[in-house]
Amino acid sequence: MNLKSKKVVVKKSAASLCEFLSNVQNFEHLMPESISKFEIIREDAFVFALKGMPEIALEVKEVNAPSSVVLGAISDKIPFTLEGNITAIDDANSEAELLFSGEFNSMMAMMVKGPITKFIETLAENLEKI
Repeated sequence: MNLKSKKVVVKKSAASLCEFLSNVQNFEHLMPESISKFEIIREDAFVFALKGMPEIALEVKEVNAPSSVVLGAISDKIPFTLEGNITAIDDANSEAELLFSGEFNSMMAMMVKGPITKFIETLAENLEKI
């Protein structure tokens, strides 16, 4: 299953935005209001939970400065990645798009598509506000 957020303009240079997304502590500022847990578990990893959903642990898998940051699930039970693609607009602005990619059976995909779509849209909207 592959999902995309809308593209948003962020008032940061591409390099600055890439650095921001590479620091897992910054994801706490991007999370939806319905977050019930956010905890840094390593320098490059965090765990979070949304109300009514199981905990999800993510770690930074790859950084291709200044154009992308890839986070991935730590657990193999639900393998997925969340990629932030960054395009420079000028020295002070960039465009970001979040891509979710996961391997789910069709039943699971139907159940999680709506919540995950809403989640990545909220992350993108909050990214636009930083």
